[in-house]
Amino acid sequence: MTLDAIDLQVVTGALRAACEEMGAALVRSAHSANIKERRDCSSGLFDAAGEMIMQAEHIPVHLGAMPAAVAAVLGEDHSQGRPWILNDPFRGGTHLPDITVITPVLEPATGALIGFAANRAHHADVGGRVPGSMPADSTTLAEEGVVIAPQVLDDAAIDELVGQMRQPDQRRADLRAQLAANRIGARRLVELAERLGAERLREATAAVLDYAERRTRACIAALPDGPREARDVLEAADGDIELRLVATVDGDRLVLDFTGSAQQHHGNLNCPLAVTRSAAYFAVRVLTDPDVPPSAGAYRPIEVRAPERSLLNAGSGGGGDGEAPAVAGGNVETSSRVADLVLAAFGRALGQGTMNNITLGTEDFTYYETLGGGQGACHDAEGPSAVHVAMSNTLNTPVEALELEFPLRVVRHAIRRGSGGSGRHRGGDGIVRELEALAPMSYALITERRRHPPRGADGGADGACGRNLLNGEPLPAKASGELAPSDRLAIETPGGGGHGTPPADPAP
Repeated sequence: MTLDAIDLQVVTGALRAACEEMGAALVRSAHSANIKERRDCSSGLFDAAGEMIMQAEHIPVHLGAMPAAVAAVLGEDHSQGRPWILNDPFRGGTHLPDITVITPVLEPATGALIGFAANRAHHADVGGRVPGSMPADSTTLAEEGVVIAPQVLDDAAIDELVGQMRQPDQRRADLRAQLAANRIGARRLVELAERLGAERLREATAAVLDYAERRTRACIAALPDGPREARDVLEAADGDIELRLVATVDGDRLVLDFTGSAQQHHGNLNCPLAVTRSAAYFAVRVLTDPDVPPSAGAYRPIEVRAPERSLLNAGSGGGGDGEAPAVAGGNVETSSRVADLVLAAFGRALGQGTMNNITLGTEDFTYYETLGGGQGACHDAEGPSAVHVAMSNTLNTPVEALELEFPLRVVRHAIRRGSGGSGRHRGGDGIVRELEALAPMSYALITERRRHPPRGADGGADGACGRNLLNGEPLPAKASGELAPSDRLAIETPGGGGHGTPPADPAP
């Protein structure tokens, strides 16, 4: 079937609206602040072959990696009302707090599989060694929480899983919110199938994928052919970890080759290949056309290469003791650096390059948040300040909600003036978030850009490095410990890089 331009936009709009409705239902039904306030969740629809036909504009690091989760259950026996769950980073997941729920969608009349509704949400805790399941110093996956291999999600499975996590009632409520969101997506896909016919729906979704591919190829073809190189580092506790990229434009194709990057690490900055792809796809979308329908079709012209057992293609069982490697920081911090590498290769000023992960908690409560910072400037505009940059697209936890639910007081929440790099266009400024503990609790910080600033471009100055402070004393980029009542933990997030040489001061 050939869709004319109007029909194509109608189908694209219907699919996009269904994904957005899924996300709204998840946010409004969830119980944890991390989902209901920060909206740390994502949703998408897939066809019967497991290709992502549409996603909502939610969390980039979730969405580009979610096709691997659907692929992990694609060959299973699917029936109506038989959803699946997983979080295993080496079988379709990202890191353990991100739990994916996948619901097969069957045509009511025939029982034929027509697609999948899927969503991913960051749970405030999934067990493990520390509250919040984001230890700063983990070395194996087992330390980070409950590993959920792809399995059917029924009441018995929910009870078994949440029983291994902190605040099980909240975990159960959030999982039920995920199931409810998928039911809405499944219903909308069935309604489209009833309106168009199952075969015509398949042809229409294929046309949407082809359209996204054509637009992306046209954007890549407009770039000059040839290779571009970029290098950057991650800030591990035992020194810097180098990442390398050669980005080669060849007609309407783009190859992103990370060969030469560091090997799998004994810390938790390891990145499953699905997460590396997700970050690369996001950056290419920024470089080409952000209005291309967000679907698998847009990724077809892009090839991502990363050697096995490298930091950007970590593998289960790669450690010397035979245990799966830790990945808590890989999903949030390494993904941010991958996006930075791709953007830097094409001459873009860099944003803060970190999610500034902070986790606080006890056995009775867990608080997790990522903090915004400065975005890099463009060739024609200044970078915005105090925004979640690149792979994070969440909100901050509102002060009122934070103080109402947790034993915390927000002492300061402000823009970090002057932290953006200067240039013809300035980089955006970071923020300062200072919290006071009102009860004993543990803390964990997984942050980046504390030793190396976000770079400027085309003569623009670098942004300011971030800082972590406990009662005014500096903490390293990766840190954990205990807070006593009245202790204050402050996070000063990085500014974005500037773009272009600043104009000369006029002669006196």
